Amino acid sequence: MDHLLHLDRTLDELDPPRWTSPAADATDLMRKVHALRHVRLREFGPADLRVLVSQQVALPYVLPLAVRLLLEEPLLDASFYPGDLLLTAVRAPASAWSLLPDLNAVLRAVIAALPDAAVADLPRGGAEELARFVTRPETLR
Repeated sequence: MDHLLHLDRTLDELDPPRWTSPAADATDLMRKVHALRHVRLREFGPADLRVLVSQQVALPYVLPLAVRLLLEEPLLDASFYPGDLLLTAVRAPASAWSLLPDLNAVLRAVIAALPDAAVADLPRGGAEELARFVTRPETLR
């Protein structure tokens, strides 16, 4: 299955029900997430994907987009530091990755191929998180 078939559609179209407007007292983060649900998938940048994945919004549609970027540049700096999108992706729930086993395998291979020196520059615990993702038992992938 091609996970990138819907690039001209929005998350509100693909991931029902459509969200109502954020509450008046919503945080800036929640306003950002609500706004991103109205953006066409092809227009998402790395920072947008990091936000959506970290908030676990429409992961079957968002994770494939993140993985596509990570295949080109695994330690991409999406907002805060090199590798932030990668660490956000591996923190996605195992249940989301179980829906995307082919992408899970591809991302695990990309992570396994990273040089130790590159991974050493990740924030504290980052290298361990990547190692856990790569070696997670099949039933949890």
